[in-house]
Amino acid sequence: MDILNEFDGTLLQNDDKFKDAFYRRFTLKKRKVQLGDVMEKEYSFPTFYGDVTCAQAIYLCSYEKALKLMPHEKIKPVRMPGGRAALAISCYEYKNVMGVPPYNEIAFTIAVEVDKEKSPVLLPLIKGTNSGFYVFSMPVTSRENCLRGNYIWGLPKVTQKIDIFSEGDECVIKCFETDGSEYFSLRVPKSGKPKDFDATTYLFSKLNGKILKAETNFKCVMNMNVFMKTLLTKKAAPDKEFLKLSDTPSGKALKELDISPLPLQFRYGEHMCSCFDFYDESYELK
Repeated sequence: MDILNEFDGTLLQNDDKFKDAFYRRFTLKKRKVQLGDVMEKEYSFPTFYGDVTCAQAIYLCSYEKALKLMPHEKIKPVRMPGGRAALAISCYEYKNVMGVPPYNEIAFTIAVEVDKEKSPVLLPLIKGTNSGFYVFSMPVTSRENCLRGNYIWGLPKVTQKIDIFSEGDECVIKCFETDGSEYFSLRVPKSGKPKDFDATTYLFSKLNGKILKAETNFKCVMNMNVFMKTLLTKKAAPDKEFLKLSDTPSGKALKELDISPLPLQFRYGEHMCSCFDFYDESYELK
């Protein structure tokens, strides 16, 4: 999907796309937000996403290099075996977004625990209000949603071209630098062992020197592939190259994390229902 640069102060009238019972769990609240010096605009929160295609890969990467990405001394990566951290790459095709046009997005995140004396070794499926994910890179195809991420939550969104398509039994995701050169390619199997997810987690970010915490929820059946040998050895290799990174600025930044050749998990789901809320204004991390 190419970058959508143009938008105005109006909202897309698409409330009819969010009739699933999932959305009735949440009470919408309208807020006026300032999108930098571009405009002020009123949105409803949480933001609803419907008919989402999600392809996710969970890899392991260097703990020490992940630690250097953290925005606060009390935010630490979840410790994984072999001095590693959990890197979740979540690719979304948002076909319906409340009030705004569709867009594609990739969230590069590190599983974290917050304000704990010592982080134990855990799998990346973590629960609780003190755990979640820190987003260190977030390309998106919509300038409006780039500005929303930057100015509401302090998310490191950038506008880049992202293509998401099916090729055989795989979902293929490609992301491109502003000059058009491809720097990221991921292939996620569409088949696997189905698992029902109905989950709540938290994204941590930093805006104007303050750590923010925002709740995200999703419901979906996802097909999973798990490679436990990734936990046992750094030398575990895949049968094929699922992840490709180029020697461009964005590609090199990802390469520097020493990402494992074989993922720990793949997940793929269609028709996901999800939402992302305004940050918790009562949260304070000192």
